[in-house]
Amino acid sequence: MGTGAAVSDFYCNQVLSGLVPVEKVGETGRALAFRHTNPSYPVHIVVIPKEHVPSLTNLGDVGEDFLTEVIGLVREIAAQVEEEHGSCSVTTNLGLYQESKHLHWHVIFRGESDERILSTYGRHDG
Repeated sequence: MGTGAAVSDFYCNQVLSGLVPVEKVGETGRALAFRHTNPSYPVHIVVIPKEHVPSLTNLGDVGEDFLTEVIGLVREIAAQVEEEHGSCSVTTNLGLYQESKHLHWHVIFRGESDERILSTYGRHDG
């Protein structure tokens, strides 16, 4: 299902190599969380494995056990954003949606007010 184009891996080629400086917000032995270099939202954090992993559905040479540590950092960062802003979204992309072919999660707060969020999504926690 390839396009014939070279595989793009911004995270290995630019971030993990140090060519692009990033503002770290969390780190473990196998994962790094940093503020997005070109944010689309008021809070836009990216969490990546420190080794090349193609995607959530293609773990490449790593086993599923590595997901525990990486997802643990995603959870930690998401909890911080939720605590500070009241909500957040966590996403990962696959296939053609995945611009950089390196597993990564976006942890974002879009900036809506509580009222806007409740009018859009309702209240389902009570």
